[in-house]
Amino acid sequence: MRFINRIKELKRLDSLLLSEESSLVVVWGRRRVGKTRLLIEWANKHKGVYFTADESASAVQRKYFSVAIDQVLPGFSSVEYPDWTILFSRLAKEAHQAGWKGPIVIDELPYLIAASPEIPSILQKFIDHEAKQARLLVALCGSSQRMMMSSILNTSAPLYGRAKELIKLRPIGVQYIAEALSLKKARDAIEYYAIWGGIPRYWELISNRDRKLVEDIDRLVLDPMGPLNDEPNRLLLEEIPSAGSLRPILDAIGMGAHRLSEIATRLSQPVTSLTRSMPRLAELGLIDKETPYGAQEHHSKKVLYQISDPFVRFWFRVVAPRKSFFSQAPSQMRIKWVEEALPPLFALNWEELCRLALPMLAQQWVGKYFYPAKRYWQGKGPEWDCVTESEDTKELILAEAKWPGFELSDIKLHQIGNELKNKGIPPIQRDPNGKILYAIFVPEKPKSTLDPEFRVFDAEDVLSALKTQDG
Repeated sequence: MRFINRIKELKRLDSLLLSEESSLVVVWGRRRVGKTRLLIEWANKHKGVYFTADESASAVQRKYFSVAIDQVLPGFSSVEYPDWTILFSRLAKEAHQAGWKGPIVIDELPYLIAASPEIPSILQKFIDHEAKQARLLVALCGSSQRMMMSSILNTSAPLYGRAKELIKLRPIGVQYIAEALSLKKARDAIEYYAIWGGIPRYWELISNRDRKLVEDIDRLVLDPMGPLNDEPNRLLLEEIPSAGSLRPILDAIGMGAHRLSEIATRLSQPVTSLTRSMPRLAELGLIDKETPYGAQEHHSKKVLYQISDPFVRFWFRVVAPRKSFFSQAPSQMRIKWVEEALPPLFALNWEELCRLALPMLAQQWVGKYFYPAKRYWQGKGPEWDCVTESEDTKELILAEAKWPGFELSDIKLHQIGNELKNKGIPPIQRDPNGKILYAIFVPEKPKSTLDPEFRVFDAEDVLSALKTQDG
């Protein structure tokens, strides 16, 4: 699959090459998110060196690294380096003599640290002295977010404060999946994203468009031999240190426990036992905390936990509870079952994307800036899918997001509009003289004759707004 998006990240990396001084850049993010591809593209573009560490012994790692440097400094690997200090010193000296400034990319840094715990301190001295004199550009990257934080981003870490760029790479937005997979309909883009999320590695595995979505799901995930059959477990176990013990929390959320007390009950543990686990799952980009619109996130007791990554959410809601069944059932039966299980996931993903897009759509509609949209709920009262307010508090937008498996008629659309209006207004702090506006999100926009106070947005509108927002 060709390289998609990452325009902002490449611009930030390229800007470092304009400096006459040495530079350190740190890139991190969850596994499979595309860090390696980004750094290889960047290194190749500027005739740099890319090296990825592994779980080999320290001496072997030094040999592999020196072989990689041979690409720009021929003969560098002809010497055996007894330690990293000597290797980096000679690297800086030869690079300076050759007038080569990098970039030097060291990927999977946590593996290097696991084999040589002294590496952060050695790199700190290298960056502060030899690399500075040689004006080298060095990039450090890793997937183990816990180790990257403790080794580089923590205030007590040797390399803390030395990076000129800190780039946390996030999943690619839904607005790019159609381009990557040659999807012609906006509706298809939303449905594919609800399963595969924004992880480039998953997009590569489904880039053959001769198959249907459910056929790819069966081949890659449901089939016991599928490459993604046990993917969430691998994501957790490959962390350094391993995050495998956090798996039961994801199981509980996948089975419908969203409050901390509910999760603890499912696990037969006290709530206090989760105080460290929940932040780590959030750090890994696997869960989010959700509070109602208008509530203070750090003080509200109305906190719900959701699995944030679409693929991980799909796996724990659909695959994990029936893994034994899927391992024995024939392909046709697996496909039939998953077809019936997908619509609720499509609807949930659609709501989230509508909330992301609503501030930009509202800006285009009203001509003002709006706050990020959120859900609103309270006890057994009504729930609003999307709520947002203009920065001057003069407009409040209430929206409903629907993802039916068929095109909505005008009559049905009117019914949705009336139900939305009949809910009233959520009990939040607002300007009592402010204007109330209503919006409805549906996959495809019918030729509707709704009252002008309603706006109807469809999947194309959402993707377009997110692309504008990203730009």
